Amino acid sequence: MDHYGNSVYLIENLCKGCTNCINRCPTQAIRVRNNKAVITPGRCVDCGECIRICPHHAKKAKRDFIDATDKYKYTVALPAPSLCAQFNNLEDINILLTAIKSIGFDDVFEVSAAAEIVSEESRKYIAAHKDKWPLISTACPTVVRLVQVRFPNLCDNLLPLITPAELAGELARKQAVEKTGYKPEEIGIFFLSPCASKVTSVKNPIGMEKSNIDEVLAIKDIYPILLSELPKFVEQPEDLSRSGKIGLSWGITGGEVGGLLSDACVAADGIENVIHVLEDLEDDKFSQNLEFIELNACNGGCVGGVMNVENPFAAKAKMQHLRKYLPVAAARSDKYGEYHVDWTSEVKYQPVFELADNLKESMEKMNRIEELTKELPGLDCGCCGAPTCKAHAEDIVKGIARKQDCIHVLREYIHKLSEDIAELSEGI
Repeated sequence: MDHYGNSVYLIENLCKGCTNCINRCPTQAIRVRNNKAVITPGRCVDCGECIRICPHHAKKAKRDFIDATDKYKYTVALPAPSLCAQFNNLEDINILLTAIKSIGFDDVFEVSAAAEIVSEESRKYIAAHKDKWPLISTACPTVVRLVQVRFPNLCDNLLPLITPAELAGELARKQAVEKTGYKPEEIGIFFLSPCASKVTSVKNPIGMEKSNIDEVLAIKDIYPILLSELPKFVEQPEDLSRSGKIGLSWGITGGEVGGLLSDACVAADGIENVIHVLEDLEDDKFSQNLEFIELNACNGGCVGGVMNVENPFAAKAKMQHLRKYLPVAAARSDKYGEYHVDWTSEVKYQPVFELADNLKESMEKMNRIEELTKELPGLDCGCCGAPTCKAHAEDIVKGIARKQDCIHVLREYIHKLSEDIAELSEGI
């Protein structure tokens, strides 16, 4: 299995050992042991559902902070499209981009501009690779990781192009070097992220050896700073925006599909819906003429990320208002010279769910799991610390849980034990 560094982590002293997170985790990566949640790193896909659902705020996402700008001679901010949808009454994106520069960045490069180039490259790739239809979007790192660990047969369907954020990082650094004469390593590229999985994708680059991004800031961390700066630039913002409707729309469900200019596409959001789509795709339930599937782990797309501040439905409405008077597209690939969008390393299946190293032992353990599952009550109550009875049976087979961890089994065991003790007492 590969070395994978997750961004989602637990703050133990806040965890109460409730079962909210284990019931929502799409990959059953969480267990409750000794009254504390435990996250299995390999299984976690950093979807952020546990962060969203935890009533005690015991789950957090690792990220960087704005004081990291002090480490570099020159800094460039890469605002995600969803950042534009966090503010009320924002009529001009240039106001926001100017405010971003004012809080400590030397320049700004819109991820939405890079998204328009990725849309252009995606159209070319999809047209040239009909044998791989339907191709699956790789813009959401959670979806890519989900395919890697749960849907090995679909790895070949992943669109092998880097994300808009990574392309924006490459182009921003290139422009900064030309402008300043600094060495590439002296320039800090800061991505303003809506979600934990994009933090993870910088630690674990998708389809590339090293990320083009140096630091990742959470939108919710810089939001209050930007909020106080915006009014200063309402009258005379700098002309910084270089993207149109296609690029900005990547922040909401259907935006990536819209940039492909094709009707033979499907878009789905929400982690449960994503899993259903991937299951149906694995079972060949889709039309052979389907070209592309856009999948977003968060409801509403990136506007639903856990590191945003605005309600995703309200954010979507703001996004639609902002793009109303924008050109269809403003960023063309010929404006930026040479760049790289193709994957340079393969994204492979990661067998995090395998029970053993060989098929025979795996089959034996699987049969034992099935037997144990039938012996358990089948209530999937989570009181044992596992999300389902089958998951509990798997933990027993792995040797990390006991059958008596199930309170229903324990109750029967204690009842039987008390009867035996009573019989022994009578015989004395």
